[in-house]
Formats: sequence, structure tokens, C-alpha cells
Amino acid sequence: MYINFPEIHIPMQGMEDVRIPRMVKVKQLYDPKRIDDIAGHVRAQMDALRDHEQYRGKKLCITAGSRGIPHLDLIIRSIIDVLKEWGAEPFIVPAMGSHGGATAEGQLEVLETYNITEETMGVPVKSCMDVVQLGTLDDGTPVYCDKFAAESDGVILLNKVKPHTDVRGKYESGMLKMLAIGLAKHKGASMFHMKGFAAFPSRFPQIYDVFMQHNLLAFGCGIVQNAYDDISYIEIMEKEQIAEKDAELLVIAKKSIANLKMKDVDVLIVDQIGKNISGNGTDPNVTGRSNSPGFEDILNMKKMFVRGITEETHHNGCGIAAADMTTRRTLNDIDFEMTWTNVATSTMLIGGKIPMYAETDEEALRLCIRTCNGIDLSNPHIVHIRDTLSCEYIEVSENYLPELRGNPEIEILSEPFDMPFDKDGFMITSWEN
Repeated sequence: MYINFPEIHIPMQGMEDVRIPRMVKVKQLYDPKRIDDIAGHVRAQMDALRDHEQYRGKKLCITAGSRGIPHLDLIIRSIIDVLKEWGAEPFIVPAMGSHGGATAEGQLEVLETYNITEETMGVPVKSCMDVVQLGTLDDGTPVYCDKFAAESDGVILLNKVKPHTDVRGKYESGMLKMLAIGLAKHKGASMFHMKGFAAFPSRFPQIYDVFMQHNLLAFGCGIVQNAYDDISYIEIMEKEQIAEKDAELLVIAKKSIANLKMKDVDVLIVDQIGKNISGNGTDPNVTGRSNSPGFEDILNMKKMFVRGITEETHHNGCGIAAADMTTRRTLNDIDFEMTWTNVATSTMLIGGKIPMYAETDEEALRLCIRTCNGIDLSNPHIVHIRDTLSCEYIEVSENYLPELRGNPEIEILSEPFDMPFDKDGFMITSWEN
């Protein structure tokens, strides 16, 4: 369901004092560790697994989630190729909770955007929203599993391991979360969220125990990305090691994520948000904006302006609530039925709120600057990023130059320039290196 928002222009005293500063393009430097030969690395990791013969003739289910993982199709296809050599019969299931509009067709469409289809993978892709109840946790929460996965001879638990957008603990967003929420589909994800985010870290391993008791796991594959959005770790582990490795990879992931080198920002401009970027559209581990506590010290930011949503998010606008300001055309691009289904599943209804909006980028930015308290309106500190996965090349206002010069983690790439707008008042952006 789309909403045709009306045109609005907000009168505000003192707008004549607002000046949009000149910007400078800079490069932020992070640890560049990456895996170049992904297929070779996957093969070597799988070769290290014990007793390959145990998989011969077995129907093995591989989980494919909705998070944006570079080369996800290559990783999964590499696993499939080895499994076939071992004599196994692999297949894929979308494991993404309520994403894709909480429909089997929508979840297939999400995988298609990652080049994961029956044709490209050479195996069936079985999508349904039906689940099987495996058991019940001590607190009464039912444990559900995708029907096709539950009927398999073993699940290959594959997922990205990263800091969660609403959770702080030993286990956050990783392989155990894939069991508790991704494989549980819409029904199970809804039930698991009912105890709140704070309970996630203690309940994730309980879900894992239920799967182990049912002997439903084959092995695990944890993936970590570096700050450049490249794959830096792929670790394939025995099923008994999944919980231990999930926690270990989270420690690595927290040290690997992108961040902003400047910690005080008046206005952060974000070109695009999306579920392929973060569960919250923007990663709170970069912006400090979350529906849950624990992120307050990450960034001292007064206002956040979101300019659009990604194509890969399929009009899911989750995360737009974190913005202070957006544009009318951004809101008109959001499917609110899909978005609010996702929000309601998480039980955090605050995530369904709609920010103020303006007609153009320039109008929105000026209003953000004007409403920052206690700053020099003629000299605001502004940071402009493409998205929270793309923090290598960014733009900053020229008043950051004194603190950035001499910083070994920063390269200054340009002279100051005026922020470009087209004739209609929308920013002209180019992220060419």
C-alpha cells in the first residue's frame, strides 16, 4: 500500500540565517583484510569438515537470508558444488522471517535480486511460509522451523554475523538469529519477538539447543564483512561449534564495521536506507540511532536527513522512523503495508513512525540546519554518506578540515566545493572514487 503524501512547505523564522557550507570529499581508512578467492576458501573450509560420507544421499537445506552479503550467490553455489561432489542433494530455502512482505513469492523475489534462483544455483529453491513446531522454550515461546527445512536431513546454517541494530549481548545478529527468526518465518519471528529485544541474547542459544536435540543441523557457515563491504571471514564449522563460533565471529565483526571518524555531527545526510543495508535501514552502530538503548555514545548527531530508499529493499521503508527529516518523494516510494508488517513483527511500533518531510532536498537540509539548537547556522557541521555500508568515501563540510588534517585514518581528496543541487532543488550526487 502506497500513500500519496501531499506537498507541504513549512514556514520557519530565521531561515535567512541558514547557510549550506561548502563540502570536501574525504576517504576513511579501515582494515582492508578480505578474501579474494571465495570459492577456493569455501572449498578448503568444507574439506576440513569431518566425515564427508555422512552427507551422501542426504537432502540438505541451505539457508539464504535477506541481508545484503556480497557474493552471496557465489558462496552458496560453492557450497552446493562441493555437496554435490559428496553425493548430497542440496536445496535452498529463503530464511528471512517476515521480510519480502511475509509471503513465499516476496521472499523468492528478494533472493532473485541476489542472483539466487534455481537456474543460477542448479538446485531447487523451496519457498513457503508454513512452519513446523519443534518444541517450546522454558518461557513458553514455541520454536518453529520452515516446513521444508524441518523435513530435510540437515540444515546448513548460513548467515552473516554482525552487530544487531537493537541488541547488545554475546549473541546478536548471526547464525543463532537465523535459527530463531529467519527459519521461523513470519509466525515464528512474531512469537520470538514478543519477549522483546533485551531477551534475545539469552534465548538464542536455547533455540539452538532445540534444533540440536532434533538433530536438524548439518553444519554452519558464518560470514563477516569488513568496513569496505568486502568478505573478510568465512568460517564453516561443525554443528556442535555453531554457538561458540557465532559469539567469536561477533567479536571480530564489531571490530570490522565502518564508522565515522568525526564524532560530533550537526546534520548527517544519508542518501539511501534499506533492509539490504541494515535491519534498521541504517546501521545504528554507525549512526547511533536505534529503537533500543545502548547506542547513545556512538555518534553525537543532532539531525539525520534520509534522501531515499534502495531498490533492493523492495519499497520496505523500515528505518525511516530514525530520520528527523526526509522528502515527499521518499515517502511516496514506500510500501507501508509491507513496512508496517515488518515493524509489527518486531513489536517495536515506534519503528513505524513517519518523519517530517519537505518537497526538496535543499528545503529539507535547510530545515534540518535551522532546527539544530546551539550552533552557528552559517557554519554547520555536515556529513554526507551514501549509506551506512558505504563509509569509505564520504563528504564533510569544510569546517572539519582542521581536525581531519594529519589524521592517519583520513585522506582529503578534494578542495572545498558548493553542494550541487539541480533546478528542482534535489542534490546531485556522485560517488565515483
